[in-house]
Amino acid sequence: MLIALGALVVGLIVLTWSADKFIDGAAAVAQQFGMSPLLVGILIIGFGTSAPEMLVSTMAALDGEPDLALGNAIGSNIANIGLILGITALLAPIAVHSKVVYQEVPLMLAATGLGVVVLLNGFLGQGDGVLLLAALAAYIGFGVWQSVRSPDDAFGAEVDEAVSHEQSLGKALFTLILGLLLLLASSRLLVWSATEIALALGISELIIGLTIVALGTSLPELAASIASVRKNQHEMAVGNVIGSNVFNILGVVGIAGLIHPDVVASVVLSRDSVVMVLLSVALAVLCFRAMKGGAISRWQGGLLVAAYVGYNLALAADVIFS
Repeated sequence: MLIALGALVVGLIVLTWSADKFIDGAAAVAQQFGMSPLLVGILIIGFGTSAPEMLVSTMAALDGEPDLALGNAIGSNIANIGLILGITALLAPIAVHSKVVYQEVPLMLAATGLGVVVLLNGFLGQGDGVLLLAALAAYIGFGVWQSVRSPDDAFGAEVDEAVSHEQSLGKALFTLILGLLLLLASSRLLVWSATEIALALGISELIIGLTIVALGTSLPELAASIASVRKNQHEMAVGNVIGSNVFNILGVVGIAGLIHPDVVASVVLSRDSVVMVLLSVALAVLCFRAMKGGAISRWQGGLLVAAYVGYNLALAADVIFS
């Protein structure tokens, strides 16, 4: 048990550090090859911040732990909005001006809705996985189209400012490969330790995935969002969360279904999916209000954090009294 706890802490630390390096390297490589800043923001950073969830869920599915994989995806989306965006707004009100962010919000809602729909029959199968991954491919295609249609968008300008223009191609590739290798190793360690802790405490893999693993794999988004707000790059803070949630629900759940089809626990639909949908709708409302000249305020950020804390307290109560 102590070894598993130590491995969990080490895995979370390495995962967070390596995800940051992976994103930096991928963005720099994309910039070196002439990819537009907007496309880097939508695809590279969006995928990069979801890379921990994708790798952890892939490892879990390969190990025959689909509940851990599904819990990681849903729990990460809940953490992204409730905890990460909430904390970011508490630090500084978040203004939203990007038309691209405005267009991405409905796509996030559609992706979330599709993710819930494929789970309604109580089974996540390979056909569901293919459907979700096809939707992800369509989302990526839309991102490419957006980058051509709105090259001077505010989101793209902030991405261009954030991406290092001083790295050589060789250094960028080294950073990318190092980050990826450490991501793989830390994901493997995180899945093993989380499974061992769940077995030792008699807690389901779903709960571990929804809480500890989801929080750990969401730490890169938290770091990126806080850094963005400190640099007054508000579009990046919101864009990170929206893009990550789309990749999580379409990519992470899709991969889990494709690798290891499995029955979905009823509580996922009655509790976890409901919370994810409600927080997604809340994010949409906050973004649309902010686009009209306001901002996501500190008190609204506080409400998001309170919702996240309340959800986790409910999970803890289920574990204690079940």
